Amino acid sequence: MKSFRSATAAALHRKKLLDGDLSAHALAALRDEMAACVEERGGDVATRARASALGARYAALSTLGRRRFLELLAEFDVSRADVDAAVTALQAASEEADRGRAERALRTALRPKRLRVLRAFNSRPDGVKFLVEMRADLLAMTADAPHLEPLEADLRELLTSWFDVGFLEMRRITWDAPASLLEKLGRYEAVHEVRGWADLKNRLDVDRRCFAFLHPAMPDEPLIFIEVALTDGMSGAMASLLDARAPVTDAFHATHAVFYSISNCQRGLDGISFGNALIKRVVQELSKEFRQLRTFVTLSPIPLFRDWLEARGGSDEPLRALFVDRAWSRDAEAATALRQPLMELCAHYLLDAKRGKRAFDPVAHFHLTNGARLERINWLADRSSRGIRSSGGMMVNYLYQLDKIDENQAAYAADGRIAVSSSVTALLAARPRSSTPG
Repeated sequence: MKSFRSATAAALHRKKLLDGDLSAHALAALRDEMAACVEERGGDVATRARASALGARYAALSTLGRRRFLELLAEFDVSRADVDAAVTALQAASEEADRGRAERALRTALRPKRLRVLRAFNSRPDGVKFLVEMRADLLAMTADAPHLEPLEADLRELLTSWFDVGFLEMRRITWDAPASLLEKLGRYEAVHEVRGWADLKNRLDVDRRCFAFLHPAMPDEPLIFIEVALTDGMSGAMASLLDARAPVTDAFHATHAVFYSISNCQRGLDGISFGNALIKRVVQELSKEFRQLRTFVTLSPIPLFRDWLEARGGSDEPLRALFVDRAWSRDAEAATALRQPLMELCAHYLLDAKRGKRAFDPVAHFHLTNGARLERINWLADRSSRGIRSSGGMMVNYLYQLDKIDENQAAYAADGRIAVSSSVTALLAARPRSSTPG
């Protein structure tokens, strides 16, 4: 009878631990498991085994259960008593050796205890991917759960150190890549939707290049990828780049490399920047492969232009009304009437709309931070519903001049000065400028 009761109790205990929403009983058991992991009871091997089991439990939880799990993990914070003791010891240290030990002890005391659990999760076979997905969960929760922000910050710092660009492999993705990787390219494409396998094959043709960053611990998961078209000029419209029936360019006679899509693939790595390094590596790679290439440009969206335009007041009301009505782009008369005023407003938006010193538009900020020049605004370059809705169909060429990148980057970082071509400044006529005409 006793053994039966013990077995029944053990079964009930397991059920509580695996409760998808984490009931109060399950949370109590889970707290003890986390504490054992934090205290490293039984040594390193036992701690890693516990962490692996905790990770398996987390993966099986509902959304509510995951939130409760993370709220519990967040409670394992810095011990203020340990910090106070370490500060007192540091203040009392008079010898250099004692001071060094006290400083190291203070650093240890300032480290949240939950970090031991997060690091131990890496013992799982998919540990790095698991932590990336856990941070994606946290990012979705912190908007209405600010008490989880310290845990999210700890995890971001940990992943930032693990995903240093020095650890990443840049790989060219071709049509011969595994089907699973090609399927992920189509799924992760964030700028221009991939419309089936034929579309994807066109984007990987001989006059195209696709490069991705991958991490050794996630060899089949692209972190970010960039799509490039090798062309005979500076492309000003997406239709020609995505047209599968368009003639194939001789890549070895192309004059321009057009970066037309950059997609981040892992939500859990938001805020950990790879784009700057990837662009520079791709430029280096293409320069070696195609000696004749001299011009590297983007064809980029303007995602927040409509939001900014709609937030403007008064005098632009009729213009805004036309702009919000997407049917205008198919009306030749309306499109002609709107072209000049919208182009001027877009130039004003890209050069004058700011968040502090930085450009208001996130895509502009990304390329300007990387040292690009605002080169050209293209009218009705993206006629997709998304393009018309977000920017009136306009797109931008940002130019990467290899001998000017560092200078442009420094000017933008220092005081927000934007390197810009005369064709863009001409749209502003006599408007006072804070930019650097090019």
